[in-house]
Amino acid sequence: MNKIEITNNAQDHIATILKKDSANYFRITVLGGGCAGFQYKFDFENLKNEDDILIEEEKINVVIDETSMELIQNSKIDYVHELIGSSFKITNPQASSSCGCGTSFSI
Repeated sequence: MNKIEITNNAQDHIATILKKDSANYFRITVLGGGCAGFQYKFDFENLKNEDDILIEEEKINVVIDETSMELIQNSKIDYVHELIGSSFKITNPQASSSCGCGTSFSI
């Protein structure tokens, strides 16, 4: 079963941007690269690809390709406010390590 938890804080922030940008979907992609091997990429868009997995949350719709889903399955996505700024924070149980900035990880 494909499952990603998206906290209320993250959903509220994403919903605000989707409305502002007149976009339908929050896209999550995992790319090769970054300081730890893989990195997260977030986009706001109107297109859903045929092979995308659609996750319908209470406030938002998320799309993610199958390969990316395998790499972040069972992760928790939060939106946090810290002294250094606000950002998405991903807790990925599959990641064996992550970089200090929290945007890349290794398996």
